[in-house]
Amino acid sequence: MSFTRFYDPDATRHGLPTWPWGHAPPHLVTRKQLAAKGLRPGGQDPAGQVRWRSRRAPPGARGVREALLYRIADAKPKRAPTPAVLASLARAMRARRTCPTCRLTFTYCLPTSLGECAACAFDTEVDPNDLEDAA
Repeated sequence: MSFTRFYDPDATRHGLPTWPWGHAPPHLVTRKQLAAKGLRPGGQDPAGQVRWRSRRAPPGARGVREALLYRIADAKPKRAPTPAVLASLARAMRARRTCPTCRLTFTYCLPTSLGECAACAFDTEVDPNDLEDAA
């Protein structure tokens, strides 16, 4: 039943050309598949969609999930991040690893549930193996 329910290549029922999971034409791929090839949609409108039944569908979706499809021929290469963007991301990650109380920087992100390192939250000793090298 699902195949005929989701098979609509003429876009008469769903507004976009629609195929069941695994039956889309090979020249149409999802965003994730484009990203795996080093591409991005590049401003193009979706050329179709894939729909399938799933227990993980969001509430109100009646057990149906969907993914938009884009043409590979119209896709553009992914943009490389600038040095400023990379530096900004590095600062943000460092802030997630720095305890606001003791100002120590750890090798892992601190839990947001505590708001500080476990040593400060529970008044214990800091494990030196968890600290980032100061070099």
